[in-house]
Amino acid sequence: MKKKMFCILLVLMIGLAQIMPVCAATIPELKQQLAETQNQLNAINGQAAGLEGKKDAVEEEIDELDGTLVELMSSISLLEEEIENKKEEIVQVQEELEAAINREETQYEAMKKRIKFMYEKGNSTYAQLLFESKSISDMMNKADYIEKLYAYDRKLLLQYQETRQEVADLKEALEEEKSALEAEEFELKEEEAALEEALEAKRAEAENFEVQIAQIRQSAAAYKALIKQQTAQIKQLEAEEAARRAKEEAERKAREEAEKKKKNENKGSSEKNNTAAAPAKSSGTASADVLSLINSASGSSRGKEIASYACRFIGNPYVPGGTSLTNGADCSGFTQAVYRDFGISIPRNSSSQRSCGTSVSYADAQPGDLICYAGHVGMYIGNGYIVHASTQRTGIKITPATYKEILAVRRIV
Repeated sequence: MKKKMFCILLVLMIGLAQIMPVCAATIPELKQQLAETQNQLNAINGQAAGLEGKKDAVEEEIDELDGTLVELMSSISLLEEEIENKKEEIVQVQEELEAAINREETQYEAMKKRIKFMYEKGNSTYAQLLFESKSISDMMNKADYIEKLYAYDRKLLLQYQETRQEVADLKEALEEEKSALEAEEFELKEEEAALEEALEAKRAEAENFEVQIAQIRQSAAAYKALIKQQTAQIKQLEAEEAARRAKEEAERKAREEAEKKKKNENKGSSEKNNTAAAPAKSSGTASADVLSLINSASGSSRGKEIASYACRFIGNPYVPGGTSLTNGADCSGFTQAVYRDFGISIPRNSSSQRSCGTSVSYADAQPGDLICYAGHVGMYIGNGYIVHASTQRTGIKITPATYKEILAVRRIV
């Protein structure tokens, strides 16, 4: 038993060593690793389900064998009781047979003595017996007595012989029944031994399935822990990447502002502000950094086209209930309007949009997919970012996709 447990622990240690996380240099590599880990977990769960099914089938067989064994043991018990009854009947019949034999022998000896006496005396004895009769009536009575004596002896002997034969026949029949019952008992006990052996094998098989299932469940738990760790790494890297990009964007804007200020140092502050805000609202194209972000992600060209189009309206206002990409929209109005411009119809509110299209995992998200949150929705643009109508203060902007808990990822195209 200790050797078996050692082998199981060794297998688990090897399995866990094989699924230890390897640090990836980039977010796409980590996402690929996460997808592979998820696939391994799915495969492990599939194996567990298959083993559970086999274990259930074996347990059904064990139940059937148990039922058959109980019936067999009951039959054996009844047979043993019947054999004991037959033994008692045989003993009783044997006593009756011996008594009948004794009576037959006693009768036979008495007859032999009378026959011997009569033969030794000869026929004259019968004649003398008849002549010595005092009267004809007396002679007739003696003759009748002699005849009745022979008839009685013969009848009695035949009766005892018949009784003896009947008892002997009964004993033989009982012996045969007893022998048949014993043969049947032997066969049933042979069958019982075979059933017990099969039952023991099935129980061992079920126990083996339980051990395998326990191993797989431990491996599945290790995969789940790894998935959690990889997801945390992705979120951390995405947050770092978002911070880096935000910093770069702030520095870029600061440089642009400095250049514009230098070129327009004679203009008023209001004109500077209008000049700085104009490209975000009226240029009609996404920035080079945003396009690079979208194009570097994996996904369909159609999805990237839609994501690039959505990013054209970064900086435009958030308007509750609005569906205008230029004059203002809320979160679901923004995504609905973007898809509408591509001839695609989706529901109006965020909760309904959470059920449209097809569901994909966040690890498989591509530009153009909807990222759904509690009471909010945005459009994935790749590399861990979304574009969305955020708030009235910030308007339409780019945000890390994991800035809050993701409820669903829906693929529309």
